[in-house]
Amino acid sequence: MAFSSSGRGPFSDDTGQGTGGPRFAVLAQVRAYWQGLRHGMALPQRDMIDPRGIAEALESTFLLERVAPGIARFRIAGMHLHDLIGLDVRGMPLSTLFDPVARTRLAEGLEAVFTTPAILEMWLEAERGLGRPRLEGRMLVLPLSDAQGHSTLALGCLALAGALGRAPRRFAMMGLMREALGVEQGADAALKPSAGQDMFTPLPALRKVTGISADGPQAPRSKPKLRLVHSRD
Repeated sequence: MAFSSSGRGPFSDDTGQGTGGPRFAVLAQVRAYWQGLRHGMALPQRDMIDPRGIAEALESTFLLERVAPGIARFRIAGMHLHDLIGLDVRGMPLSTLFDPVARTRLAEGLEAVFTTPAILEMWLEAERGLGRPRLEGRMLVLPLSDAQGHSTLALGCLALAGALGRAPRRFAMMGLMREALGVEQGADAALKPSAGQDMFTPLPALRKVTGISADGPQAPRSKPKLRLVHSRD
């Protein structure tokens, strides 16, 4: 499945309100903020993140910490993440939000975020059932560097479209895209371009995609009531 420059993905519809539409505008806001913190091709550092810079996206935003290959836990999470599971997700692995079938693909994507490093974007659909109506999601994971210049943290955002329904809700992965950044690890490493390509995986097949704009056209949205949960970190 290929994507046009509109950024429309598996959940696109005739109204233009698909993954590149207003329902997912918070993803573009978070990515633009993260991009603005980069110096040249360097990754932003954790202490550069100011919640005021992504105020309209706070309830959908989270901070991840890599704890093992392919595994990252929540350090900070907006209220939408807590509402999905029905409890505080801080300290839990990101895989908590995914069904068992999707977790292997998630682990591969997360490992690319921290080791390549790369931007990870996923197209999601929640399981349905009694009290659990249609719910679609799009998740963005952006690498951050620690004080030593290593990518061990990540800024993420989960945008949802549909009714939350009865918790917990877990997602199947409908597609995955990785965008290599070409940043060497280490505080003193030279920064150089990478030959990495954008890759989109409409599961279970794998296809290359060219000319992708992951952000797509965005529309302004009203400022929501903000609730941010901080961990002791």
